Amino acid sequence: MNVKTVLITGCSSGYGLETARHFHAQGWNVVATMRTPREEVLPRSNRLRVVALDVTKPESIAAALEACAPIDVLVNNAGIGLMGAFEATPMTTVREVFETNTFGVMAMTQAVLPQFRARKSGVIVNVTSSATLAPMPLVAVYTASKVAIEGFTASLAFELEAFHVRVKLVEPGYCPNTRFTSNGGPRMEGLFPQAYAPFAERIFASFGHLAAVTSESDVAEGVWRAANDSTGKLRFPAGPDAVALAQPA
Repeated sequence: MNVKTVLITGCSSGYGLETARHFHAQGWNVVATMRTPREEVLPRSNRLRVVALDVTKPESIAAALEACAPIDVLVNNAGIGLMGAFEATPMTTVREVFETNTFGVMAMTQAVLPQFRARKSGVIVNVTSSATLAPMPLVAVYTASKVAIEGFTASLAFELEAFHVRVKLVEPGYCPNTRFTSNGGPRMEGLFPQAYAPFAERIFASFGHLAAVTSESDVAEGVWRAANDSTGKLRFPAGPDAVALAQPA
């Protein structure tokens, strides 16, 4: 029996961690990557490896792929969140978000394409956000970084058809239990000037009244479906709120 191998970025917590657990439970070989490896968060198994990987560093990408090649599926999940008024967001912070959420995804994808193209098989799953489906305030930079990946993925899927490499998008909804960044939550330091405070308070209060939200398991299941889909379907909303947003008006 040929057991497939998936490499997932950003597995220290949240979507990535749950996705690694899900694929492992389904009998796959799993390469769970993290900037700082934490083997204790995943089960001990001869089908699961924890590998150090920083998607913003080419040498880290090369070392990780060399250690675990070949793979059948790449899941680009690693990302950092940012909430705040765009007016108050330093451009250094904007660039930091794009380095991980956008350029990191592109760098990982470019690194695996030679083996996928040579084999004429392989799947790339890019995890974005339901913020790309409907406007949401105070996340303009984060949304922009994810919208860029939506366009990138749609074009790349067309580009790689001739090589039988499939490219998919998973669009998670709002998940209140997910750590948005490796340090415990969405970055918001100093990004809410007093003029924006009343508006921001109303937005935060509205989160507590959402009728439907997304769980980590919703996203893991969405990634699983995307990785195993053999049709031309591109987008996989994950979570009831994301599914509702994706419906035609």
